[in-house]
Amino acid sequence: MESITLKAMAKINLGLDVIRRREDGYHEVRMIMQTVGLYDELSFRRQKETSVLLTTNMRALPTDGHNLVVKTAELIRKEYGIREGLNVHLKKKIPMAAGMAGGSTDAAAVFVGMNELFGLGMTLERMQSLAVQIGADVPYCIQGGTALSEGIGEILTALPPAPDCFCIIAKPPIYVSTKFVYEHLQADKLEKHPDIDGIIDSIRAGSIRGVADRLENVLETVTEKEYPVIAQIKQFLRDRGALGALMSGSGPTVFALYDRKAEASAAYEALKRSGLAKQVYLTSFTDKTCLAK
Repeated sequence: MESITLKAMAKINLGLDVIRRREDGYHEVRMIMQTVGLYDELSFRRQKETSVLLTTNMRALPTDGHNLVVKTAELIRKEYGIREGLNVHLKKKIPMAAGMAGGSTDAAAVFVGMNELFGLGMTLERMQSLAVQIGADVPYCIQGGTALSEGIGEILTALPPAPDCFCIIAKPPIYVSTKFVYEHLQADKLEKHPDIDGIIDSIRAGSIRGVADRLENVLETVTEKEYPVIAQIKQFLRDRGALGALMSGSGPTVFALYDRKAEASAAYEALKRSGLAKQVYLTSFTDKTCLAK
């Protein structure tokens, strides 16, 4: 195989709890991760030049070792003694710095793509064990679907597919620093924690209303205070029939769940007209990740 193109899916958090801050500075989390049908496209091509060349459709993206695509490719080349180079074109569609694991899912696609291109024979478990070196969300992005994520995000338990629904995704025109959010989170003083087990039970029962009723993210205690537009978008969508709305990850992206397409479509169009969000999408859950195009 000389080339391959993959779709790298974004994720949202149906529930995000922070248990404690560890002595090593990392935060111990308990989250429900869910893949959605919003994706980046990555095209991989083998090349004789012994380097990794990355091009993108976004000028703001670095194309050197600061990009997780290049960092991941170099890790795999070193691990497997690959002398050939790699040409990658990244077509970015997932909002950047949005709390949707856009960089992590691109890295996941590199594992899947290079595994196919170079016939490396990596198992899912092998890819995930290497992926931890790139980022805590990358192992999940390789796996995709619905999953319980624990530890720093690398301990994964696959769950049944979440109930079908329509999902509006909205990113306001602001930048949120994940580092800032975690540094200002007072995990030991949280008065309420998400009902992660209740979300899991609702998923197993096939109840989207049960999931929506329990949507909660402790990082909102930091991000919403700094950026009130997040709460405004959530309320805007709830007022237009959303079963529930929540910030994903450290933000600023908000998602809302609907069980009826007509309501979801009307809310989607209204939100686009409102000016509250710069990027608005209407999509759904998926159990797929890193799909061949």
